[in-house]
Amino acid sequence: MNKIVSFMTALALAFFILCPESASAQTPNGGEQPDLPIDAATKTQVINELLKRLNDSYVFPETAKKMEAAILDRVSNKEYDQITGSRAFAAKLTEDLRAVSHDKHLGVRFSPKVIPVPAEKNDPTAEEKENFKKFVSRVNYGFERVERLQGNIGYIDLRGFTDSELGAETVSAAMNFVANTDALIFDLRQNGGGSPAMVQLITSYLFGDKPIHLNSLYWREKDKTEEFWTKPNSVVGKRYEGKDVYVLTSNRTFSAAEEFSYNLKNLKRATIIGETTGGGAHPGTAFRLNDHFGVFVPTGRAINPVSKTNWEGTGVEPDVKVSKEQALKTAHLMAVNKIAENTSDAQLKNALKQVAVQLQNKN
Repeated sequence: MNKIVSFMTALALAFFILCPESASAQTPNGGEQPDLPIDAATKTQVINELLKRLNDSYVFPETAKKMEAAILDRVSNKEYDQITGSRAFAAKLTEDLRAVSHDKHLGVRFSPKVIPVPAEKNDPTAEEKENFKKFVSRVNYGFERVERLQGNIGYIDLRGFTDSELGAETVSAAMNFVANTDALIFDLRQNGGGSPAMVQLITSYLFGDKPIHLNSLYWREKDKTEEFWTKPNSVVGKRYEGKDVYVLTSNRTFSAAEEFSYNLKNLKRATIIGETTGGGAHPGTAFRLNDHFGVFVPTGRAINPVSKTNWEGTGVEPDVKVSKEQALKTAHLMAVNKIAENTSDAQLKNALKQVAVQLQNKN
């Protein structure tokens, strides 16, 4: 994960990415989180700090200025005066910022608990490191399920792209488990994103020993472009070369999960099946605005080496458009039918045709 993002921000983002149901206004037991009343002075303080952060860090400075003008215009029109709850205030600010930027990563968040003041140093404490390790381990580095489906089709249900160093062993185990399958399905329908370095690592298993340029990230603060290539030397075990790959998407597929899909689509390495994705191509960092408000500010943008652009605001268009509920069945059938068509083994062809009939008859 880029060093611009602090260690504890990475932990917070991992939580939002891998546990989206807990990132809403719900407590772990399903109840509503407490709201807090908000006064005029706090609103002013939050808005002032928010606009400063946007002007200092947002990836497009000219858009930051437009957002500032729009927010100040709403302040002048007293649009925020009637809001009495902190949660509603955060939601309204987010709505107004996105109305100008159309940036789905950008958002103001309210926390009923006090947001810690970030440490001056970049290095995390031993306790922070341990908490992060426990969290990503508990969610199995994003790997929810790895299976061998009927017809010898590999299946990986991946819910998030976590730390590539800590998760390397799990990536290797998953990819080696499916190494002998005849086609592979990555299910990203519930994947909210994560680390571009983990995208880089997993993708490295799908190509050969020559590095392939996957994506670039431009960072405003350093005026620097960072390139991401496959890392053949990081592959432990077998590569998944020369066999078809399918990626399942939904409208919840977001950020790094979109990058994974977009990279493979542009490189013609995978068939994307499902729904158009969420449309977030701007990575960034979280900033504390005060004790109870924070903002996630996109500080960079993706640049694909093939398209020279990205999926911001548009999402990744699937090659085969079906509902998210039908995506797995569609991909499984496509994989089985293609293998059956290409094999000269009569016995295998017959067996695969029977699998296809069974799949077709499933609801």
